Amino acid sequence: MTLNDLPHISADALDRPSLDKLALPDGSSHPPRILILYGSLRPQSFSRKLALEAERILKQFGAETRVFDPHDLPILDSVPASHLKVRELRELSLWSEGQVWVSPERHGAVTGVFKNQIDWLPLEDGSVRPTQGRTLAVMQVCGGSQSFNVVNALRVLGRWMRMVTIPNQSSVAKAWQEFDEAGRMKPSAFYDRVVDVMEELFKFTLMVRDRSDYLVDRYSERKGAAEARALSTAANVVEEAAKQVPASQDSSTALVQASKTTKCCAGGTC
Repeated sequence: MTLNDLPHISADALDRPSLDKLALPDGSSHPPRILILYGSLRPQSFSRKLALEAERILKQFGAETRVFDPHDLPILDSVPASHLKVRELRELSLWSEGQVWVSPERHGAVTGVFKNQIDWLPLEDGSVRPTQGRTLAVMQVCGGSQSFNVVNALRVLGRWMRMVTIPNQSSVAKAWQEFDEAGRMKPSAFYDRVVDVMEELFKFTLMVRDRSDYLVDRYSERKGAAEARALSTAANVVEEAAKQVPASQDSSTALVQASKTTKCCAGGTC
């Protein structure tokens, strides 16, 4: 198939993916950087206990980790983005190459504490995207029987935040009986699944982190950027052409002459 068969595609913006473009002759050598978020402020928070258990496993694999404490993070838009806790969260997201999200299930959904953290992370801040291209693992804790409402919701959030969410996930049922008095997770099939998820996240992060810019580079955005550059160039041509018009000409004559120059250059003939 040739581009003659795709008349609506801009050839200059189209990329043809290949294994060569995904090759990494000089990949990162530092440990994968993983940010862990949890969704409860309770002193005996089981989502926090699960987050800390995940951190121990990730450290064993060789990751560098940070666990964000959601205490004192204000409700979205109640303070400026310059607030200390907001800046801390955003800086940690920028620092991270992968993330772990752990939320309890409350009324069939993620908690407000957890959602507030995600809401403070913008899709874009200037030219920087604090979550795009980062890997993500999702987990939940349940007070009763096993549910997947929260992990499913977290996957939707991860997609919306343009993250690479790994296939595996963990839902810990009756979490109150899965941790000992020291806050450590007891041996069980639930614990084994958490190890599986952290192992998979570590592997995916190694594969994705140095390729994320290329993996999330989109045709539509390249096309839009090219069109914006063309408009900017045309505007500059109009401005320069107007400067060349003799002062004796009135404004309407100047605009006509500038417009002719712009059309000439836009057509690539000048």
